[in-house]
Amino acid sequence: MLVQISNGTVFFGANDVFENIDFTVNENERIALVGRNGSGKTTLLKVLTGECELSSGQLIRPSRTTISYLKQNALAQSDQTIREVFDDVFHEIKEKERQLEELSETLKTDHDEKLIAKYSDLEEEYKYLGGYTYHGEMMSVLNGFGFSEKDLDRKVSSFSGGEKTKIAFASLLLAKPDLLLLDEPTNHLDLSTIEWLEGYLAKYKKALVIVSHDRTFLDRSVDVVYELEYGSIRRYSGNYSSFVEQKKNDLIRQEAAYARQQKDIKRLEELIEKFRYKKNKAAFAQSKIKYLERMERIEDPKKADTRSFKAKFTCAVRGGKNVLSLDHFQVGYDHPLAEVTMEIHRGERICVMGDNGTGKSTLLKTIEGQIEPLGGYMMYGHQIETAYFDQNLADFHSGNTVLEELWNENPDLDLYKVRSVLGAFLFTADEVFKEVNVLSGGEKVRLSLAKLMMKKANFLILDEPTNHLDIISKEALENALEEYDGTILFVSHDRYFIRKIATSCLVIDKDEVRYYPDGYKDYIDVKVKEEKKEEKTVKETVPLKELKQKPKYDIRKLENQITLMEDILEDKRALRYEPEYYQDMKKMAELDDEIDEIHNQIHALEEKWEEAMEFEENKNRKGA
Repeated sequence: MLVQISNGTVFFGANDVFENIDFTVNENERIALVGRNGSGKTTLLKVLTGECELSSGQLIRPSRTTISYLKQNALAQSDQTIREVFDDVFHEIKEKERQLEELSETLKTDHDEKLIAKYSDLEEEYKYLGGYTYHGEMMSVLNGFGFSEKDLDRKVSSFSGGEKTKIAFASLLLAKPDLLLLDEPTNHLDLSTIEWLEGYLAKYKKALVIVSHDRTFLDRSVDVVYELEYGSIRRYSGNYSSFVEQKKNDLIRQEAAYARQQKDIKRLEELIEKFRYKKNKAAFAQSKIKYLERMERIEDPKKADTRSFKAKFTCAVRGGKNVLSLDHFQVGYDHPLAEVTMEIHRGERICVMGDNGTGKSTLLKTIEGQIEPLGGYMMYGHQIETAYFDQNLADFHSGNTVLEELWNENPDLDLYKVRSVLGAFLFTADEVFKEVNVLSGGEKVRLSLAKLMMKKANFLILDEPTNHLDIISKEALENALEEYDGTILFVSHDRYFIRKIATSCLVIDKDEVRYYPDGYKDYIDVKVKEEKKEEKTVKETVPLKELKQKPKYDIRKLENQITLMEDILEDKRALRYEPEYYQDMKKMAELDDEIDEIHNQIHALEEKWEEAMEFEENKNRKGA
């Protein structure tokens, strides 16, 4: 056991955040902490670090246990270089290196057996600490987060806010505390970096507690889920998808148990009412009253915290079949970031994907008319009306109340209609009189989506619409967009959301723009084929002697390939819950064979990854 909360309660003012909870982290466990926004997840992390004290209960944290917590502004004011930040992480290894160098110099002239034994012991300690592998791992993590070796000597203060968070994150991973606490770790990360992080965490040998609304990331990164709900907590074994399935089954059982208990309670209450005033049956009635008082009541599962907003996006005008034409359309600021040629047709839902800085948001803003294009041609179709969601809307400031913010943009509506719309987005009673300035990020997104819905546009342009939304709210948005009969062009890093919504994908890389007409699965399939083709090319072109000397792939490409195969594996596993398969034993057997084969391929790739890592470590050792 690394850390434990026993019967823990935290309250602020008169409100309990959570009450009498038990929470345990064991060595090497990988835990997801899930729950609605405001359920107390971040508070629980702060209790584990000691930043927040329990109002009652006990926190058991052995003094030897090291705990690190990823903070968004951890290195905001640092004047160190990245190299100096990492040197601090490896200070013990660096000190051993210094001692080994000194002893090595001494042993050139003094061959005393005690000195030789001391050198041997010191070298063992150095090896145990990772002295022969730390440089290779440092470069792997640095590259994984999108930095190059030349960035090592840049001051942290010269990087953007998101890049500073990446540097802080990298230093925590390299430090390898006994327990690493990650609050929304995929924020500021593009899709390729998230995929790299999943691969890295899969091999991470320490304990993790992760708060995240990225369902795919949780599926690949955890094996235990704790859910915070209504101030209580419950533990589930397995990843996020397993938790969802278990909870669904638990709710079915709870509904049945609740119905049985309610029926029993009604029967007993009728008996009590019938006999309580009869002299010869009063004792019997009293015993039933006491029985009811002692009965542990089963909570009504219909009261579970599944409340979500209810959006219905509609089109005031159907619009033409051809929605938007782009021909060599160049977007950027002082130089082109991307050039796009494509046709968008009515009813399509296109996801724009790519690494940070490739021009995804710039493309959307240029199409919307907020930025001038640098070249090319753009034309909207007949009667196309747009509505734009900016990912920075969650940061907007206004002295208006929630009611005024929506009503000012829709002055023709009466008070009842405005409040009905706000109620659908969970702004009820006095909440409509809250100032926009004091709303949380999630509340501002909900308000922005309400304003977007009222435009009744036939072409939605959405830049990261799921940012700041909890999982239940993401699901509500997915359901609303699936029912929408207009056209959608959107940017997202949420792979679950992309799989659910996108009918096709536009991927912007630094060198090219590629279109995948069959959606995210098409994109994954093509990438896997390209990786296999590259593997074959390497085998054919590299001399046999060289193949024996060094691995066939670089580490980053192998990690990406493993992640891509894991994507396919998740898609195949999901098919097990489709009636087409679980009602057909032959199809299910064939599916299980496919899943086993993918497992074997992943295992083979992991072996190659280990070979590549070993080569890098040996190379760095010789270089040292």
